[in-house]
Amino acid sequence: MSDWEPAVKIGSKVRGGAVAKETVVRGKGALNAAQRSGAIVGQEKKFAVGNAAKGNTEGQRQKKLDDNPDIIKPKTVGIRVGKLIQEKRNELEPKMTRDQLAKKCNTTANILGQYEAGTAQPDQKILDALERALNVKLRGTAIGEPKFKPKGDKK
Repeated sequence: MSDWEPAVKIGSKVRGGAVAKETVVRGKGALNAAQRSGAIVGQEKKFAVGNAAKGNTEGQRQKKLDDNPDIIKPKTVGIRVGKLIQEKRNELEPKMTRDQLAKKCNTTANILGQYEAGTAQPDQKILDALERALNVKLRGTAIGEPKFKPKGDKK
């Protein structure tokens, strides 16, 4: 029985007993039988908190931010990565516009503009698409190095 299913209780006051005895019924057949016999039937919903700890912890994170007196800046890709994206986009032959590169990376020109300005929050899917389109590493310690080696290079 789930925590959210109603618990059906059948009382024995109909029989004239002095002590009210309650029985929990599970299933429609037993419920129908109790209703046919003329017993008093009542329903109560059970509300459990057993699953309250699972799930989204966003509220806890927000509480920590509210309690912290320091101003926490969100992580951004940085100006170094932004300038690198802009340089590599302009170096491509033929020169690629921001709209063309955004379409190739499956994003919008506004988001790409935020990346070029260095103010965007890093999204790994977009960074991966930009690395493939521009053939330059934008993450890790090797920022600015070619992502793929030329085909003729055997090293």
